[in-house]
Amino acid sequence: MFNKGSKLYGIITGVCPKCHEESMYTNKNPYAVMQLFSMHERCSNCNTKYKIEPSFFYGSMYVSYGVGIAFAAVAFVLSFLVFESSLNISIVAIIASQLVLYPIIVRLSRNIWINLFISFDKSLAKK
Repeated sequence: MFNKGSKLYGIITGVCPKCHEESMYTNKNPYAVMQLFSMHERCSNCNTKYKIEPSFFYGSMYVSYGVGIAFAAVAFVLSFLVFESSLNISIVAIIASQLVLYPIIVRLSRNIWINLFISFDKSLAKK
């Protein structure tokens, strides 16, 4: 399920969706905030162009909304139901989680978006 060649592998690792050989990002660390959106133009292994069309990744903003809601729901459940915090503390936990996890949410959303449009081709993967 999480092996090379699966959509989940491509989404979680942020590698080229076509060959799963190279990171799409110039800096793999999402917390290097100045390089958060910095991506390679093409994959050096299979030459896949990451920005399929101008403003391609604007669509990932819609995915980002859903991913952010999922993280907020987890923060709420953990703080309110598991740790039995007050509602005000739970709201603070939601806001804090969104701020701390923002770089992860952005990268994850971009990875999901591009993997919706480009599928893995095992003939391009290195053996």
